[in-house]
Amino acid sequence: MHYLLIYEAVKDYMIRRNEFRDEYLRLAQKAQECGELILAGALGTQGSAFLFSIEDPKIAENFAKNDPYVKNNLIISYKLLPWTTVIGKDAQNPLMKKLK
Repeated sequence: MHYLLIYEAVKDYMIRRNEFRDEYLRLAQKAQECGELILAGALGTQGSAFLFSIEDPKIAENFAKNDPYVKNNLIISYKLLPWTTVIGKDAQNPLMKKLK
């Protein structure tokens, strides 16, 4: 199942994040290497989005709870949303096959 983890960052996030960046990158790299985290990136200067491919949403919840940006209050809030992907080569519920 795909899940989107969406972060809302504090206004001075870009300035404050440097102190915690290496620890954050290690966490993200570990999640990516084990196949849980597919994509991650900034939403301008307002936050971040993460695409997880996991069966248990607690994996993404634990990622957020262990994220140094979250633990050090650089993230105002986050939400985890199930994402039913239907279009694209990596869609988990592809519609295009059904339409042929």
